[in-house]
Amino acid sequence: MLRSIGLVLVAAVMSVSAHARDITLEETITVQSINSAALAADGQLAAFTRVVPRTPYADDDGGSYIELYTVRGTAASVPFITGKESLGAVSFHGQTIYFLAKRDGAKHTSLYKMATTGGEAQLALSHDAAISSYAISADGRYIAFRARSKADDTKSKLAKKGFKAEVYEEEHQFTHLWLYDTQTEDAKPVQLTDSQQVLSVAFRPEHEQLLVRVAPTALVDDNYMSSQYQLLDFEGKQVSAFESVGKLGQAEFSPDGRYLAVIGAADYNDPASGRLYVYDTRKDNERKEVLPDYQGHVQDIAWRRNDELIWLGHRGTQSEVQALTMQWLETRIIMEPSELIAVDIEVTPGQEDILVRAHSAAHPTELFRISGQRIERLTDSNPWLADITMPRQETVRYEARDGLDLEGIVVYPTDYKEGQRYPLIMVVHGGPEAHYSNGWLDRYGSPVKYAAQQGYALFFPNYRGSTGRGVEFSKLGQNDYAGKEFDDLVDGKDHLVEMGLVDEKKVGITGGSYGGFASAWGATALTEHFAASVMFVGISDNISKFGTTDIAKEMHAVHARSYPWEKWQWYLERSPIYHAEKARTPILIMHGKEDTRVHPSQSMELYRYLKTHGNVPVRLVLYPGEGHGNRRVAAQLDYSMRLMRWMQHFLVEGNKEAPAHELPHAEKLK
Repeated sequence: MLRSIGLVLVAAVMSVSAHARDITLEETITVQSINSAALAADGQLAAFTRVVPRTPYADDDGGSYIELYTVRGTAASVPFITGKESLGAVSFHGQTIYFLAKRDGAKHTSLYKMATTGGEAQLALSHDAAISSYAISADGRYIAFRARSKADDTKSKLAKKGFKAEVYEEEHQFTHLWLYDTQTEDAKPVQLTDSQQVLSVAFRPEHEQLLVRVAPTALVDDNYMSSQYQLLDFEGKQVSAFESVGKLGQAEFSPDGRYLAVIGAADYNDPASGRLYVYDTRKDNERKEVLPDYQGHVQDIAWRRNDELIWLGHRGTQSEVQALTMQWLETRIIMEPSELIAVDIEVTPGQEDILVRAHSAAHPTELFRISGQRIERLTDSNPWLADITMPRQETVRYEARDGLDLEGIVVYPTDYKEGQRYPLIMVVHGGPEAHYSNGWLDRYGSPVKYAAQQGYALFFPNYRGSTGRGVEFSKLGQNDYAGKEFDDLVDGKDHLVEMGLVDEKKVGITGGSYGGFASAWGATALTEHFAASVMFVGISDNISKFGTTDIAKEMHAVHARSYPWEKWQWYLERSPIYHAEKARTPILIMHGKEDTRVHPSQSMELYRYLKTHGNVPVRLVLYPGEGHGNRRVAAQLDYSMRLMRWMQHFLVEGNKEAPAHELPHAEKLK
């Protein structure tokens, strides 16, 4: 299967050469993709949603549109709800498709349903607040959902009179669990929880019980570090709990309700949920790690039979899908590592076919079907990509200065000629508990194909502390802020120089969040290695970062492994502001003004230090209404344009002063 998949994808990439053309930045940030899928009971009918970004300069500001389609087998897809719509959480129950949306002037996000044969969508359930997620019992009688309580009108009335004081971290509203009986006349949803945050809900098969993930508060830190899976009865009483520690991911019951598979952490200090555990409810919820030696991270799970669990794993820069039998705990390969990077999977109990959302270097996330030994692509959201020049992209392996084996992904300039050296843009991922896969890497913060056609090489390093290589590797950066983890970046750059690909005097660095931290560090402490830097929502002061973030608990547990007051000087010296005076790398700093993860003050601090020293060009750009990453298309395009202009200005043109701050947006409106 590996060879056949590879041949199909390579052929698709090579076939574009006859009519190849360049991609634009506008096209880069408006590619469409499949962002969710559901599978009906027959295993053949699937529903999926497609993200359709707004058109820059034409549409008003706002989020992307999300459309609904169905596809049966490998036939052509059928549009169900398209246009300027936005919906999500699609699921099947019998011959009905359910989804969440805010339609027809509704005050809150509500639950809608429509027949699998099409027709008008009907309101299935509305509530006094927005419905966050839902589940439907096997017999269709009950709908469980997550939502807050009705908003207090008194607060809004007081606000009109000027009483707008906000009590920090003490006014969070819980998201509760509600149960609605569809067969009781004039029934109203019943609130089942009160003093805990409900993060997910599902029905336990063949039992009148609900599986919920709960946290003690509504704070994101407790979501990350202090959540637990529990079983509740239909009155909200706890039946049992599933002991765990640290981060938790997805959980799925086997079709008979006996086994609960959970993606969890190895321990409290594990940076990411990527271990696979199975609880046996017939043995007092005995927990067993079923892939104890897996040198990757489990990303998704789905039961195909009572004793067969399908799992998706990311290993290195690739992905794989396997089937695990519970009796012998043996695994069987379904989709080997290949050019396809699987994002998630969908199965129907008792049916063989598997739906896979996956991307590759040639296309963003699309929908595929695995049927026996065949894997077939079901969607083509961007047929125009067939005309775009596709640069060479490959995984490279290199050795760090201390001998550690590392991986990264290199994208060659479109017109690459062996023996010629090129400017490099290094794109550092955030987290650091994340990793790059060798698939579709084009984003507004890394416009791969656009940059490649402009003559740049790009490098996406999976430095120590990244996921995809097991727990031990993901912990290697702990208690070493900006230490060996960022030395790995320099070693990667040096490797590309030794390959003869990169001009070592024309290396730029960029990234967001922890990647923004790396970009700031590269412009200050490691300034001799980088000729330009673009920092996004990044860290500049690890002392004040701890005091302004919403994930202080996670920072201590899985990153720093200490508190600032335990070693003030160490925290200071591992902060880019400490090295600001030595900075000689021009740095463009960009940040969302509403960021709670990394407060905008982090960017303001670095800007002020560099501006006061006056040794290097520095610019700060803030995005109103954006948080820890730009969500709206206009802000994304603006970011891409500034990123590429900064790199071109300093790496290629060799300028010494910052470019003009204006962009030609006004001309686009004419």
